[in-house]
Amino acid sequence: MISAFSLAIGQLSDKSLRQVVWIGLIGSLAIFMLLWPTIGFVLFETELFATGWLFGLFDKIVEWLTDIFGGVLVIIATWFLFPAIATLIASFFLERAALAVENKHYPDLPETRGQGLSEIIKITVKFTGLSIVLNILALPIYLLFFFLGPLNLFVFYALNGYLLGREYFELIAHRRLEPLAAIHLREAFRGQMFMAGVIITFLMTIPVVNLIAPVIATAAMVHLVQGWRNRIDALNQKVAL
Repeated sequence: MISAFSLAIGQLSDKSLRQVVWIGLIGSLAIFMLLWPTIGFVLFETELFATGWLFGLFDKIVEWLTDIFGGVLVIIATWFLFPAIATLIASFFLERAALAVENKHYPDLPETRGQGLSEIIKITVKFTGLSIVLNILALPIYLLFFFLGPLNLFVFYALNGYLLGREYFELIAHRRLEPLAAIHLREAFRGQMFMAGVIITFLMTIPVVNLIAPVIATAAMVHLVQGWRNRIDALNQKVAL
């Protein structure tokens, strides 16, 4: 796990990956600048949290927190939602980044299976949409436990760790595996996939680093998926003997 991310970070300076890094930087900055005012509008100009829970007491608490901690809440909400939005960028430079890693570390791999653009978009939109919706639904929990940082972080990393781990796995695995084979591989290593997702989520919450985190995540997942495939192949060969 650590080796995969170390190799990914170590290749960032390579010429083959440098252009992808710049695309990731510019794209992430653009998304961040778009998120900030959008979330501010949602928090201050809409009744997103008008739930009526506890005779409206919950709504009043959220409104009170929004009024007092306005700017801070915008930053926090942006921070929580950034990983989900930033993954949209990955779909646009995924193939270029993945090929750069494979050409350097796995030059003997055969051609990819010719994954269609519609399939990539379908996977990306499905998981990004789910991630955004779930994080928005979790915002009241983040706000309610505003002063209980560890609990907030546990919910955030558990939720996004699963979502991002699975999304990056799907995007990488489907390049070379048929859907059924990808499902079997995912089930065999779902624990490690989750931990990889937690690491990706963590990288996406570190200022500056989060701007290139999608590139790191893509490169690292190439190493992880290839390693898992090799382990499955070795196990199958051992059973056959």
